[in-house]
Amino acid sequence: MTTPDPYPTPSGPAARSLDQRLDAIARHPFRAKFHLSGRDRVTAELRGPATLRWHARDLVARRLAPAAPYKDGKQTPYRGHPVFVAQHATATCCRGCLQKWHGIPKGRELSRAELAYVVDVICRWIEREVAGG
Repeated sequence: MTTPDPYPTPSGPAARSLDQRLDAIARHPFRAKFHLSGRDRVTAELRGPATLRWHARDLVARRLAPAAPYKDGKQTPYRGHPVFVAQHATATCCRGCLQKWHGIPKGRELSRAELAYVVDVICRWIEREVAGG
C-alpha cells in the first residue's frame, strides 16, 4: 500500500496560476538573474521533485515560517541548494519579500496553507528550470 504524497505538486488551474505569478516575478531584473546552474542544477536533477519538495518544506518551515525568523532578510543563502536559488528567484527568501510579492503579512507564523503555497512556488520554479534545459 502506498502512502499518498502529503505535498503533491499542483496541476491544472493551480499550476497555471503559479506560472503566471512566476512569470510576473521573473520580469523584475533582480529576480530574473537567478537560474539553476552547476552543482545546484545537478542536485535538482539527481534528487528529483519529490525529494526537493521535502527539502523545500523543511527549509521553509525552519527558516521562513516563524513569526520572527532568525536573521530575517539574511537567512537565505544565494547558493548551496536548489531551494535557496529558487527562493531568491521567486521572492520567497524572507518575510519582507513574502509580504511585498505574495501578500503574506509579516509578524505572524505562516499558516499551513501559506507554507504549502510557498513550497509550491519554489518547487514549480525548480521544475521549470530543470525542464528548460
